[in-house]
Amino acid sequence: MTREISEATRTLLLGAQRNERTEHLIYHRLAARTKDPGNAAVLERIAQSELAHDHFWRQYTGQEVAPDRFKAWRYVTIARLLGLTFAIKLMERGEVQAQEVYGRVAQEIPEAQRIVEDEDAHEHELIAMLDEESLRYVGSMVLGLSDALVELTGALAGLTLAMQNTRLIGTTGLITGIAASLSMAASEFLSTQSQEDEQEPLKASLYTGAAYVLTVVLLILPYWLVSSYLAALGITLAIAVLIILGFTYYLSVARDLPFRRRFLQMAGISLGVAVLSFGIGFVVRQVFGFEV
Repeated sequence: MTREISEATRTLLLGAQRNERTEHLIYHRLAARTKDPGNAAVLERIAQSELAHDHFWRQYTGQEVAPDRFKAWRYVTIARLLGLTFAIKLMERGEVQAQEVYGRVAQEIPEAQRIVEDEDAHEHELIAMLDEESLRYVGSMVLGLSDALVELTGALAGLTLAMQNTRLIGTTGLITGIAASLSMAASEFLSTQSQEDEQEPLKASLYTGAAYVLTVVLLILPYWLVSSYLAALGITLAIAVLIILGFTYYLSVARDLPFRRRFLQMAGISLGVAVLSFGIGFVVRQVFGFEV
């Protein structure tokens, strides 16, 4: 039986229904794709919660609404590329607008706000239960990435002015970076092995080493593609900032961490070391007359 509401409220509820059906589809698809039985069960429970929201609104609209299949595909794809927790928390960030809609609806349907708040609190509790391996080792990834950014941007800046030969700088940077990544991976293995936590030493070292190597490759790439050593340095520093921007945003969403402060801190350290190293390279070239 359909309950009487104004046409304006009905329009808002149809939008809410579409959103609930879309999120039900997203969580249901993620549950079907997730190999971990525990995570799959949590996701399916959230999917059923979203479906319950849809059924509640249908009492007032008297209409079944189709989900936004493109949005569902987009978030499932993000989950496959960037991880389950990141995709879900990114989607949940969009709930602010939905809460505003529910607040307006509650003026006509008082019980709506309470039901939605109770259900949302339940969903957040369920999301906190998700256990994703990559997030357990995010500290190792941060270690590898941040160390590579600071060390290699500094080394490349110093080498750039000292050598002024892009191929030689790129080759030297690659050798230095690979050697440093092996050293970091070994250090992370020994460090994790001495601690009593849920991390496996081998996996922790692999995550650290992989993050380091990937950063090294991205940072030295301009020296193999651009003939001007100053242009190559400029592109490398821009890539470093983009890496920091992307990874900081990922952490801010997946781990609910402040974005602005962490980004400025990491970018400031990396670029500050690069500027200092560039100055050292200049001094070395002037004092020792280094020529290549």
